[in-house]
Amino acid sequence: MKLRTLGCSGGIGSGEQTTAFLLDDDILIDAGTGVGNLRMDEMIKIDHIFITHAHLDHVVYIPFLVDTVGYVRNKPIILHVTEATREVLQSHLFNWHLWPDFTKIPDQRKPYMRYEIITVNETVNLQGRKITPLPANHVVPTVGYRLDSGRSSLVFTSDTTTNPKFWPIVNKIENLQYLIVESAFCDQKKDIAIRSKHYCPSLLAEDLKKFKGNAELYITHLKPGEVDMTMNQIQEIIPQFNPRQLHNNHTFEF
Repeated sequence: MKLRTLGCSGGIGSGEQTTAFLLDDDILIDAGTGVGNLRMDEMIKIDHIFITHAHLDHVVYIPFLVDTVGYVRNKPIILHVTEATREVLQSHLFNWHLWPDFTKIPDQRKPYMRYEIITVNETVNLQGRKITPLPANHVVPTVGYRLDSGRSSLVFTSDTTTNPKFWPIVNKIENLQYLIVESAFCDQKKDIAIRSKHYCPSLLAEDLKKFKGNAELYITHLKPGEVDMTMNQIQEIIPQFNPRQLHNNHTFEF
């Protein structure tokens, strides 16, 4: 399996793009503004989008993607979502007011897009590629994902904060190679991190005490303008994990 980072920032501007990953050439993990970096021929190949939660920085390019390629595809794009996320997207995005409902275009029998409901800890197997939703702790219903090739695994926390349900699951993954964790705020904004249910360096360090593995650690969702400050704080407080900043176009093979 190959995972390409299309966007990994907590904001936009100066080349920054919000969260989106391309798994092989046919699966998206989230669909933030990073999807805009794809060519038309790359977008046409996308059959599945696994969504972590309904916040705009993770779903904003789904409407544009479906609108751009739906008419040239011979099957719908499948949105893998929790029921809670489906309800938000259906009510507030694909509602005919903000954007058309592509589950009914051109008609319900042959739509451009359809939903498949996912559940935490229940694996979706796509031609041997196992994708498992993991628990997250955010202000809206959210999941992270384990991507398992069989040979090794990558885990993406998505947006989250202190999460006692997450680490016991991750500690049982024997083939874990990569761990992508968010830290949206620096420690000077810990109060905002707590209220918005994001990590900051000190909260992340406390949670990582529960982690028993030795995977390579990458930090995502850093706020533009605070990237260096936040990464310096993370590297000072958890040097034993050798944390690295995730960048656009970083590719993981596992």
